[in-house]
Amino acid sequence: MVVKNTFKVKLKNFWKVIGPGLVTGASDDDPSGIATYSQAGAAFGLSTLWTAIIAFPLMAALQKMCAKIGLVTKMGLTGAIKKYYSKPVLYLMLICSFPAIVLNIGADIAAMGAVGNLLFPSIHASFFSVFFTIFLLVMIIYLPYHKIASILKYLCIVLLVYFIVPFLYHQDFGAILKSTFIPTIHFEKAYIAILVGILGTTISPYLFFWQASVEVEEQKQLKTKLIVNKRVMDNMTNEVDFGMTFSGLIMYFIILTTGTVLFQAGVTQIDTVEQAAMALRPLVGNSAYLLFAIGVIATGLIAIPVLSGSLSYMFTETFGWEQGLDKKFHEAKGFYIIIAISLLLGLGLNYVGVSPINALIYTAILYGITAPVIIGLILLISNNKKIMGKHTNSVTANVMGMIALLIMSAAAMAFVYLYFFG
Repeated sequence: MVVKNTFKVKLKNFWKVIGPGLVTGASDDDPSGIATYSQAGAAFGLSTLWTAIIAFPLMAALQKMCAKIGLVTKMGLTGAIKKYYSKPVLYLMLICSFPAIVLNIGADIAAMGAVGNLLFPSIHASFFSVFFTIFLLVMIIYLPYHKIASILKYLCIVLLVYFIVPFLYHQDFGAILKSTFIPTIHFEKAYIAILVGILGTTISPYLFFWQASVEVEEQKQLKTKLIVNKRVMDNMTNEVDFGMTFSGLIMYFIILTTGTVLFQAGVTQIDTVEQAAMALRPLVGNSAYLLFAIGVIATGLIAIPVLSGSLSYMFTETFGWEQGLDKKFHEAKGFYIIIAISLLLGLGLNYVGVSPINALIYTAILYGITAPVIIGLILLISNNKKIMGKHTNSVTANVMGMIALLIMSAAAMAFVYLYFFG
């Protein structure tokens, strides 16, 4: 009995500690990301499973740098760049990030609407898209930060469904292990393009801004001046690692699901998440189909507040406006208006002829342009003793950061070449 109570206490304390890292990790697997992972599994089977192992340490290293910047400077990434580095670079990031994030939001809203229609065919997808947009807007504006964070954390539990789906189908565990730990690369346009897409959707610039800003929000909730010591840094490191591990596992299991079920059934062309869900239905039954579809809606509900919130943090820090999800609407009107505009513009894309697939392509191009620049700035800030004091990067963190910088730069160039000249 004592052991059971001790376990409950530890579990409860653990649940309280995890927050920004878990939500950030889960938001990385948004409906757009699920579409990319589904395309990879359907088109190439298990041969891209190894990307989850490669992406995890790079994601974790960069997100920990951003979290540390927020903890030490008491400002978001945008604020740090504005204060210590070139403003023209900041404006360039805003110019590229605004359309990229809006397009991402639009693709996610469209995917949620389409999946809602699959679950309830009598209701048109556009009604679901409008409903989800209004629901999210009301939630973000009227609920205080700790309530939003709590809701997003519980939604993360729903994503555990992706750990179940693959095991509703017979698996060849030998082939899975081989594909996981022995990288396979096909030197062909389609395969390289999907690798670039996976990198672009896992190491996304908006997550860098969200991670730093939400760490500041967490500090505000303490209502005391936080002393950044080893314990605080260790807690941050553990929860970011947990969040990125969670994200990597979801990515892994989605590729595993589509790579075993769809690829082996000859369903190799998947363009959207609803197509992936529909293709699963006759092959593995209603249970897997429903779980997959519900997971898509849950990821959208997690990711869209992160996408719109990161954009709003960027703008408000750039122009010195009041900001924060902990503030009421009248206290930070500009902050919430930007969130509302991004959501409504994202919804509007579905009515002006911009297809979700094109939105993802344009998003990838814009993210590809900005990601190497932002990673470079993160490394500069994280190694600047005048800014970070004794909390500058370790050698390991710098190695991971440089690898991420090189890979994302190569991915950006590869994507541009394949899209325009390939």
